Amino acid sequence: MIPQKPRAVVRLASAGTIVLAFTLIQPAFAQAPSMPPPAKGQTAGQYFKNVTTASLKGLTPSDFLGAMGVMTAAVGYDCSNCHPGAGTDAIDWVTDSNPKKVTARKMVDVVAAVNKNFFGGAQVVTCWTCHRGQDAPPTSIALDKLYGEPNEERRDILAPDPNEPAATQILDQYVQAAGGAAKLAAVKSYVATGTSRGYAGMGGTAAFELYAQAPDSRGMWIHFPQFPERGVSAWTYDGKTGWIVQPRAIVPVYELTGNDVIGAKLDALVSFPAGIKTAFTNWRVVQEDTINGREMYVVQGIGQGAGVVATFYFDKQTHLLTRFVRRTPSPVGRISIQQDFDNYKDVDGIKLPFKYSFLWLDGRFTAEITDVKINVPVDAAKFTRPR
Repeated sequence: MIPQKPRAVVRLASAGTIVLAFTLIQPAFAQAPSMPPPAKGQTAGQYFKNVTTASLKGLTPSDFLGAMGVMTAAVGYDCSNCHPGAGTDAIDWVTDSNPKKVTARKMVDVVAAVNKNFFGGAQVVTCWTCHRGQDAPPTSIALDKLYGEPNEERRDILAPDPNEPAATQILDQYVQAAGGAAKLAAVKSYVATGTSRGYAGMGGTAAFELYAQAPDSRGMWIHFPQFPERGVSAWTYDGKTGWIVQPRAIVPVYELTGNDVIGAKLDALVSFPAGIKTAFTNWRVVQEDTINGREMYVVQGIGQGAGVVATFYFDKQTHLLTRFVRRTPSPVGRISIQQDFDNYKDVDGIKLPFKYSFLWLDGRFTAEITDVKINVPVDAAKFTRPR
């Protein structure tokens, strides 16, 4: 793991996330030794050294990295709290010399045992259930909190609200607001370019490129024209496979596997307004919410088998998509990715967001789009393994 947020650098994360890692840090920052890409079919226990926890070692390497993010966020840590030297070229990922790492292993087993023995294997208890951002969970309530504002945190999966419109109606309103079914069907590709900034502006401003091709190919590329030594970071999905490249990360290039592939496919589908309707067959409309003072319809899609949950927030006035939160399972809690869309503008009769924010467990990223071109040829290499 790489230290999170502004403490040093952001961590390696799961598929589709804008994993800026060392790429956003000043060039003088120490670079950790990198590892070769995982071999196809390797488990985390086979790829990483000294992964012994039963529920984690069988994960794919990319899902394992996401689970590490869930754990660090739950206890308010960064990687260096368990791994000596994390964020420097003296990192030791393997050692068990830190008792916190040993304790973390035991707690992962506790989570697995509680869910198995008391909830039939369903994931009811996670690291976050008790810790809530603290290394030692509090054991008594603060009375001013008891009589203060209610906790605003919502469950991952919410009950349907029978008083709300049907999901198909809300999704159709979104399609209509974005330009209408006929015009949207004619959009086969687009290229959006602009600038991006990482968490708290760390690392400066980068050039941003987003490529999308119907029905489900997507590529996001970031580079720093003034600092070419930082290389190019990319997150790609070609409809079947996905890749992440991060030149200064511990794993510079790896294929998305496990639940990360599901996340990448969802991101690609959401790139086209009509694509959301095809993402799930099991839809529900839950209680309305507010974002930045604006009322939102909230629609959830529940995946089959893998347990993916996607929540969409649509502005009740404009009917445009404001937020998309996807959660994929891990043994220690769902891996959450949030994408926000704002500043919609008309491009050839289609409304597209010109401000795009990506938030994950250890940071955030915002792009300001300056130009969008619709139905232009896109090099297939923009969706495949970055070189």
